[in-house]
Amino acid sequence: MPEPHPPHGPVDEPRDGPEGRPLRGLVVVSLEQAVAAPFATRQLADLGARVIKIERPGTGDLARGYDRTVRGMSSHFVWLNRGKESVQLDVRSPEGNRQLRALVDRADVLVQNLAPGAAARLGIGSAELALSHPRLITCDISGYGSTGPHRDRKAYDLLIQAEAGLLSITGTPQTPSKVGLSIADICAGMYAYSGILTALLERTRTGLGATLEVSMLEALGEWMGYAEYFTRYGGTAPARTGAGHATIAPYGPFPTNDGQSVMLGLQNAHEWDAFCQIVLRLPHLAHDPRFLGNADRVAHRGELDAIVRYTTQGLTSVELVARLDEARIAHARQRTMSEFSEHAQLRARGRWASFDSPVGELTGLVPPVTVAGRIPARLRSVPALGEHTASVLAWIDTPLEHSREGRASCPRNS
Repeated sequence: MPEPHPPHGPVDEPRDGPEGRPLRGLVVVSLEQAVAAPFATRQLADLGARVIKIERPGTGDLARGYDRTVRGMSSHFVWLNRGKESVQLDVRSPEGNRQLRALVDRADVLVQNLAPGAAARLGIGSAELALSHPRLITCDISGYGSTGPHRDRKAYDLLIQAEAGLLSITGTPQTPSKVGLSIADICAGMYAYSGILTALLERTRTGLGATLEVSMLEALGEWMGYAEYFTRYGGTAPARTGAGHATIAPYGPFPTNDGQSVMLGLQNAHEWDAFCQIVLRLPHLAHDPRFLGNADRVAHRGELDAIVRYTTQGLTSVELVARLDEARIAHARQRTMSEFSEHAQLRARGRWASFDSPVGELTGLVPPVTVAGRIPARLRSVPALGEHTASVLAWIDTPLEHSREGRASCPRNS
């Protein structure tokens, strides 16, 4: 493992200026770990908020130990914690708890995904803070929510995928499969992020904060909406179809004679006609009663896929893509992660940028929302464990009214 660089000093003004950081001056305190809450606060940090991440002394966020693939650092931690300040704090000790409360006094937003009931035991429960800090926005992220029979259950991403029914519709007919990334955590983090932004907007009108709650089960449940309606009113669940689509055909990967696989998908009658004429070169198939509408094609998917596969296996991937382009049929390469990293479209649009970290300069994607006429903000660094403890604790010892007036220029992660 390479030796880490010395801690980076605070930078008062990003090089791209405040216009690139719409949340500049906002203070977010987060008692967070793993994926869901860190994903939400990473988005806020990218928009310029000062995110103060409270970590356990000595060990920090458990995601720091998930792997050592990024020059000794965890890939999850690098992905989720860019642009934050790390503060080691024993929040259960009297002095650590005092410091935590002092940070909450200066916060605009408090985010936590601690174990059920832990925030209240620390004296920073959302119900208590709603009374004592009326402008504060609190966001509690949990597996199942604060009420109901499952409220005290531990929740991990795979378990929520199972509880929400996602595994039942993902995979092959023989094998249910999990999604290959932390989708339950990510969608909970996205709803926390959008909820916080909504509460901030509302506060500009009312002057009051809000108490937000996001559960992983309910967040992923929202994303399961089409499958739930399909099952409730159709009588059967969407079938597990591997890389294909359960309710659209043809839609999925098809092999070519040079060992490649091309993904393609059709959405309407015009595309089906063009597909038969130009790609398959079987114009009569467009009027075959087995395949007239999408529901018909899904009902006869096996026969249809065999016909399409017979054509694609007689072509190279270049020849197949040329026909798909001519017919204006959506298609894609089935890329590996390494091929995604070299994607020509991302490179042409300048979507990769460097950022600093305790193990040196790294490369990552810039935030996906592009604002016309605004210079993209440069990516901020990943913090070492406890890198900002001294500067943050010194800041909370300044008078509250003074620190609020000068918050936009307080020490922050570069």
